[in-house]
Amino acid sequence: MNFSPPPKTIEELQQRIDLIAGLTLGDLAQELNVVVPENLQVEKGWPGQLLEAYLGASAGNLPEPDFQLLGVELKTLPINREGKPLETTFVSVASLTQSKPVSWRESSIYKKLRHVLWVPIIAERDIPVPLRQIATPFLWQMDEQQETTLQTDWEELMELITFGHHDKISALHGEALQLRPKAADSSVRTQAFNQQGKPIQAPPKGFYLRTSFTKQILAKQFQLTY
Repeated sequence: MNFSPPPKTIEELQQRIDLIAGLTLGDLAQELNVVVPENLQVEKGWPGQLLEAYLGASAGNLPEPDFQLLGVELKTLPINREGKPLETTFVSVASLTQSKPVSWRESSIYKKLRHVLWVPIIAERDIPVPLRQIATPFLWQMDEQQETTLQTDWEELMELITFGHHDKISALHGEALQLRPKAADSSVRTQAFNQQGKPIQAPPKGFYLRTSFTKQILAKQFQLTY
């Protein structure tokens, strides 16, 4: 997949995202000469990779925002025809070996969510992948209330991880941010610590934004009442 050069300014990025509103994934794939997968069951991250290439995101798999020069993270957001999010949004993998406290503003979660380019895509299952349409992308920065909610959730989850209680964390924890299994299958394991501080192997987990939170972001951005 051929990548566009990274945008050097927010204004340049804004110009690029203004051009893709209303296009389909098939339109972008055609411009980049990329084959569109028949379904996204195996290639779930394909829309995000396509947009990264088209818009010039440069971070790849590095633990930093996708547009490195701008400090902006790219997040695709599958929505239905009414504009409601269809699934939770992955933010980052959680380290289960966290022993030294890190502040919220130093965390990978904050760095990923500090400035986000949201790209909503109308992606109901009955719509073929090439015909899934990009709605209006927009740049977003958390307001004070949103940051407080995210920070509170993150601190609660990190306290459980630090004291070896990661196995007791369920999807019920967190108002906006939740911790869920993050692996191709249930046999995958990663390094963690138990309650006695001893190294063990445990299922990997990732931080996700709840659909209720992304729904609020969309509602505020587009004055939606649902």
